[in-house]
Amino acid sequence: MLALGWAPAAAAEGIMDTLQLHGFLSQAYVVSDHNDFFGPSSSSGGSLKYTEIGANASIRPRHDVLLAAQVLSRRAGGDGSDARPALDYGVIDYQPFSNQQRTLGIQLGRFKNPFGFYNQTRDVAFTRPSILLPQSIYFDRTRSLGLSADGVSVYAEERLPHGTLRFIAGVGVPTTRDLDSQLYPAQLGVNVSGSTSSIGQIRYEHSGGNFTAAISAADVNLDLELGPNEGQLNFQPWILSLQYDKEHWALTGEFALRSVSTTDTGPLPSSDVTGESWYVQYTRRFLDDWQWLVRYDSLVSDRNDRSGRSFEAQGRGPAHTRFADDITVGLQWRVNPRVLLAAEYHHVNGTGWLPLRDEPDPTDTRQRWNMLLFQLSLRF
Repeated sequence: MLALGWAPAAAAEGIMDTLQLHGFLSQAYVVSDHNDFFGPSSSSGGSLKYTEIGANASIRPRHDVLLAAQVLSRRAGGDGSDARPALDYGVIDYQPFSNQQRTLGIQLGRFKNPFGFYNQTRDVAFTRPSILLPQSIYFDRTRSLGLSADGVSVYAEERLPHGTLRFIAGVGVPTTRDLDSQLYPAQLGVNVSGSTSSIGQIRYEHSGGNFTAAISAADVNLDLELGPNEGQLNFQPWILSLQYDKEHWALTGEFALRSVSTTDTGPLPSSDVTGESWYVQYTRRFLDDWQWLVRYDSLVSDRNDRSGRSFEAQGRGPAHTRFADDITVGLQWRVNPRVLLAAEYHHVNGTGWLPLRDEPDPTDTRQRWNMLLFQLSLRF
């Protein structure tokens, strides 16, 4: 704003012409049997504790500089403390080179992690194919870890004769808001903080998006504190994403390998496991503003113990907490460009992605369970 005050009045007016303000609100109703998700969904007639409210703004002080930020208030179960408004992203985006063939840019600040197809826009319901994204890839349980980082990212876009090639890579400190109680039971008192990490993605879109392929990889580091004991957690996911999109239907699939290792932290022993995630999703658009979806989503926490029986035999918890297979059927109706209504049904075998804040005692959970969600979303 000080820079605008120093500029000539005409230039200031031109800059203000680039100002854009947008916002959104989503409210969901969740009903489940046996297990809770986003609040007491299995009792008291369901849960209304899934709310997302966001506002974002952008402005161009120069043709090659963009300032953009979004503030988000999100409640997903819990006691409501996580609904405090927080900076979702906030960047200074500078493009030193851009023409019809290629673009080069750099972002400073809190940037969204380039992770799979949906991570960078996952907060806006209008950009999601369903109320819940595939939980095997886009964990809501540890959402803050994969969402954004504070640091610097660079990106490049090359426009080819038959498609577009995009590259983005970033280095920074991952956000860890409310991550302590989602990675470990609250009674342990583990303090989790971010450390320098990196992430990158290469993405190719052919023929205007008819076919899209992407590879994402990250090296995420966290510091753990448990009383006088200190340790580290390292998370290295690799994700292959593919989508074939025709005019009225789309077939999407993503596959991930997730290496997670921790050092010895007092009562928490060291570990080194590789998990596996994948889903296949079919969406069909009809009647201009309607879309239905069917998806199979699979999560395994340890490829060497797919059933979780070894985990249970060691007395570490029920076997079904180590996997989750989710069959989802959903329906969306875009009432108008600003209003979206959605409903979906989940039949789940396993509790591998259940949030710990909703089910702090894994022994109280059921292996097979069902969930129904309804959501109203608005935007301006």
